Amino acid sequence: MTSLDKPTEDTTQQDEARAVTEAALFEAFGGVRGMVETVLPGLLFVTIFTINKDLHWSAIAALAVSLVLVVVRLAMKDTVKHAFSGVFGVAFGVVFAMFTGNAKDFYLPGMLYTLGLALAYIITTLAGVPLIGLILGPVFKENLSWRTRNPGRKKAYAKASWAWGLILLAKCAILFPLYWWANTAQLGWVLVALKIPPFLLAVWLTWVFLAKAPAPIDVFAEMEAEEKAEEERRAALTAERGETTGGRHRRDG
Repeated sequence: MTSLDKPTEDTTQQDEARAVTEAALFEAFGGVRGMVETVLPGLLFVTIFTINKDLHWSAIAALAVSLVLVVVRLAMKDTVKHAFSGVFGVAFGVVFAMFTGNAKDFYLPGMLYTLGLALAYIITTLAGVPLIGLILGPVFKENLSWRTRNPGRKKAYAKASWAWGLILLAKCAILFPLYWWANTAQLGWVLVALKIPPFLLAVWLTWVFLAKAPAPIDVFAEMEAEEKAEEERRAALTAERGETTGGRHRRDG
């Protein structure tokens, strides 16, 4: 192998950064299983409603499958945050649709949440604290260190937040007109179709921006190092005092 064939240190660091970024995104957004838990209740609702036009059975089925997903998570002793978020989303949709008697309102809370999230990404970025950084900072063990100590990383988080905000706004621009003009089945199938692709696009862009950004500052490792240094300093002082005390005893003896 020639020197040109050997991986450089920069290449190794870039590969490690990409691997860490992929793992963090997978953890933060739930991976394939999280996507399934997000899509399945809505898919079941629109499928049943398309077949029998029964709002009650469609709503009950969607809520039931959401609860089953939570129980499975609990049984496997796995994190339930994604499944629980699905349950709350479906529950709001069921309550809203049952209250108004309009099956399309099953989707309205989720659509309003998407719009609010899009605005949150954009507003927090304009304010200098991009939301994606607030979400991923703890996952990368950097907390908010990127705000003042890692400007390249803050820039990457800003780009990613803009991507999330604009993609979600584009999604809303499709769904809200359909809420007024389309029937329940049409709206439901379009909404199901738009669940995964925009999400994957936003995650991929986030990965691209962060993979090229400086490495995160591990503030937890820094705190551990400071604690260890403090313990060593105290141990050294204790030993020094012990030697001083022992010397005094020998002189007194």
